[in-house]
Amino acid sequence: MNSASDRAQLRQHLKRLRRGVPQAQRRAAARAVAQHARRSFNLRPGLRLALYSPLPDELDTAPLVQLALRHRCRIYLPRITDRRARRMQFIEAGGAMRRNHLGILEPLRVRSLPVRCLDLVFVPLVGFDATGMRLGMGAGYYDRAFAFLRQRTRWFHPRLIGLAYSLQQVAHIEGAPHDVRLHGVITEKGPIKCTTGY
Repeated sequence: MNSASDRAQLRQHLKRLRRGVPQAQRRAAARAVAQHARRSFNLRPGLRLALYSPLPDELDTAPLVQLALRHRCRIYLPRITDRRARRMQFIEAGGAMRRNHLGILEPLRVRSLPVRCLDLVFVPLVGFDATGMRLGMGAGYYDRAFAFLRQRTRWFHPRLIGLAYSLQQVAHIEGAPHDVRLHGVITEKGPIKCTTGY
């Protein structure tokens, strides 16, 4: 896969696969992913944890949110701040929410936490490979927010962990210079440590 059209075709194919997951399997996968995350990471009071508000076809984060709250983690959600520049911030969860232009629920609060201060970020995705290459929806919000992680000699946090169904893994995704790789992925089958070299 080495062109924008190839990426677009793969994105559409994986989105079709993701849409085809039955509801009962979706619920079971979300619970399994939450348990794998609990066992893989030290969820503890004060941990600054970013999650996403899922679109209908994305892996549901509700069971993981419940676990994180039980462990008294501080939860942050993305909020788009500049559509033209494709910029977003992370806002502490709680209080009123609204849907943005993409249909994603966002917090109405405006006070944000700098992304460098997050400990762990659970990221939505359309596809991924074993090297940590992530195929998203194509807007580039996460790549822009975490571009500093490409300077690996300086920044080691936050850790970016994709959440996905196992059927979203592919053999290879050709990266672009702006892509930020994942440190790992959690599917219903368990955690996958990506060979990013980070």
